[in-house]
Amino acid sequence: MSQPQLIRACVFDAYGTLFDFSSAASGCKDELGEQTSALTTLWRDKQLQYTWLRSLQGRHADFWQVTGDALDYALETLGIAKPALRQRLMDLYLTLRPFPEVPDVLRRLQGAGVKTAILSNGTPAMLAAAVASAGIGNLLDAVISVEDVGVFKPHPHVYQLACDRLGIGAENIAFASSNAWDAYAASAFGMRVIWCNRYGQRPERLPGQPDHEVRSLTELPVLICP
Repeated sequence: MSQPQLIRACVFDAYGTLFDFSSAASGCKDELGEQTSALTTLWRDKQLQYTWLRSLQGRHADFWQVTGDALDYALETLGIAKPALRQRLMDLYLTLRPFPEVPDVLRRLQGAGVKTAILSNGTPAMLAAAVASAGIGNLLDAVISVEDVGVFKPHPHVYQLACDRLGIGAENIAFASSNAWDAYAASAFGMRVIWCNRYGQRPERLPGQPDHEVRSLTELPVLICP
């Protein structure tokens, strides 16, 4: 990012980047106990796998259904047969905790005149609930769902959607994601990318190359603001 003055918008992935997807299961630790971590990991892994597989098959279902299907798989695999717990987990997924630095980062970007947006696999209803619960609606210029194109990340149509909605070219957008595959795909598309490597992932062997790697979003504003 040698020319930060060219960045006109910062677009964020939602789940794992702005919102902590592990907070749903951790909110049910009283019932899950030692299975909390295992459920979090398996639920997330299957959720992502189902988005990729449905996109490859051309059989789109929205992210709410995919999230529920992935949870059902995880619960059955772990031998957890508690219908009320399933509903509790799904309800909590609508109000995932934001990472603590998120509001301040968004304020700093807006204060520097940089547009802020979410670009997510989540449905409009899921994203509206998460944004409202986090109290960050006034800090975002746009909340963009893949439902507008009917295919999940990392399809190029998704990244183009952000350009179209914001009216800004890919080269003038900074994209931030904690998902390595998402970060690399946005880079390959032509966006300037900050990979927020919260989870200590290894670099991908995929097209693209993030411009910066950080451990939290706290480091982001100084990288893209003049």
